[in-house]
Amino acid sequence: MPKTAHINARVEKDLKTKAEKVLRHVGVKTSDAITMFLRQVVLRRGLPFDVRVPNAETRRAIAELENPAKLKSYKTTKDLFDDVLGKDLKRKA
Repeated sequence: MPKTAHINARVEKDLKTKAEKVLRHVGVKTSDAITMFLRQVVLRRGLPFDVRVPNAETRRAIAELENPAKLKSYKTTKDLFDDVLGKDLKRKA
């Protein structure tokens, strides 16, 4: 089917640039990505992803990620697992 309709949308320049970089990496043109999105909207009769207000736990996680100075770092995955699971494993032992 010939493409004859036009869509004009204003987006943040930085968002457009970053999205185009990702799309270029996977070999998809921006206009093709928009077409795929619109086809999914039609097929699903709605947005092709969940849109909801994040709960308190998710908001805390987002805030943590936006402030990397407060994030913990680990030298090894073992250190990470010991920190995350260690307390529970010690209780069970």
